[in-house]
Amino acid sequence: MTIWIEPVELHGEHVSLVPLTMEHHEQLREALADGELWNLWYTSIPRPEDLATEIERRLALQAKGEMVPFAVIDKRTNQAAGMTTYCRLDQANRRVEIGYTWYRQNCQRTALNTECKLMLLRHAFEVLNCASVEFRTSAFNFTSRKAIERLGAKLDGVLRNARILTNSVISDSYAYSILSNEWPIVKTNLEYRLRS
Repeated sequence: MTIWIEPVELHGEHVSLVPLTMEHHEQLREALADGELWNLWYTSIPRPEDLATEIERRLALQAKGEMVPFAVIDKRTNQAAGMTTYCRLDQANRRVEIGYTWYRQNCQRTALNTECKLMLLRHAFEVLNCASVEFRTSAFNFTSRKAIERLGAKLDGVLRNARILTNSVISDSYAYSILSNEWPIVKTNLEYRLRS
């Protein structure tokens, strides 16, 4: 099997994205506790006691070439502030999803998220030569939907009854994407937002 997307480190002014390892476990447990993120019923953010299993799951998917997981390192503290991934890797169609992302509460709606997405998108479009980058979120996750739209992603559609959540609720997913021909204006806007 050929691995299309190799683990890579991406560095910016506010954040570094480094390959996820079990060594990030304790810092990520602390990040989870900031805001008790697992209580957001419409997400798949793990409970602290389930975090090791989630890290192992992501690493197993990486070993199979199905996911590239990152630890999100806040440069202000040099501590892990969350996780994100490239997933739904589709080399034949040059398409990836950026997903399974969460940040500690005090990093949400900050330059950390903007720069994280800018670096992931830049790598996808300018290094991996992607034709499209996708984002998905629960229909109930209004905060995430607004954040994805602020990136410049366009709504492709609603995937009805797409996921069964941990509380057994069946949720629709909103699917968004940014196309390669849209990337220059999206990049310009994200760089502007980081400077502002």
